[in-house]
Amino acid sequence: MSRTTRRWMLGPLLALSATAAIVGGSVTAAEAATVTTTVAGPLNVRAAATTRSATVGRLANRARVTLVCKVAGEKVKGKVRTSNQWDRTASGGYVSHAYVRSNSSLPTCPAPVVPQLTVASVGPYTGPVVLGTVAGGPNGTMTNADFIAASVIPAQQSQREFRVPASVTIAQAILESGWGRSGLTVNDKNFFGIKCFTPVPGPISIGCHSYSTYEFVSGHYVATTAAFRTYASALDSFRDHGRFLVVNDRYAPAFAYTGNADQFLYQIWKAGYATSPTYVANVQALMHQFNLYQYDLR
Repeated sequence: MSRTTRRWMLGPLLALSATAAIVGGSVTAAEAATVTTTVAGPLNVRAAATTRSATVGRLANRARVTLVCKVAGEKVKGKVRTSNQWDRTASGGYVSHAYVRSNSSLPTCPAPVVPQLTVASVGPYTGPVVLGTVAGGPNGTMTNADFIAASVIPAQQSQREFRVPASVTIAQAILESGWGRSGLTVNDKNFFGIKCFTPVPGPISIGCHSYSTYEFVSGHYVATTAAFRTYASALDSFRDHGRFLVVNDRYAPAFAYTGNADQFLYQIWKAGYATSPTYVANVQALMHQFNLYQYDLR
């Protein structure tokens, strides 16, 4: 199946003060190389690296701001430049570098640490509750129930940052990876069939790997070869899935339905996420069978 790619999971949201000077906040050692500069405002401070994420502060023109690191996100045409770089402030929000009056280099923001938690995983039907430890996300050696349990935390983190319904993310991971047992997933930790469309596969993937696959063309499947993204971990794959949906404009209509998982799924399919005419029905069947809607954040 063909699908285009999005996603990016960032650090936890911290409260921001909408004052002229943004100061304070906890800065790790990896974020020590800070830059204090001014912005070409007025400029919204966002919860994530996209204009579609929540506004958590606002900076006036020439307001000073302390920046600690950078991430790749939505491409923005601003008053200073056009850029897909977003800068993390010392208080935890993100501002588009397109409005920042500085060319000073910032370090890349570290990936968020997913806490190791013990959670209750719901059985595949109405079976007993199974306890499983969620540390590195799902894998192909798990039972179906534990696969779902291990997918909940990264899927919900994606929803917090990028508003992709967790139920959609989990169901797509199940279908695309064959419960984590596909060759693409076992070898390259790619849970969503995200492809490489350029020599540089984005800031999260670590490379590309070619596989034989099928595309649905003119009413039937055609054998072909395609390059797919590779990852260092399952968590990176989940992050890239969310980031992909956010940074590719073709999926923007889906974000009008973040409170309606079924409609969100239909809109990304309509925009070209998959070519199979039964893709929506297949994903929705999983969402209903395992009651994945219960994991959507309200």
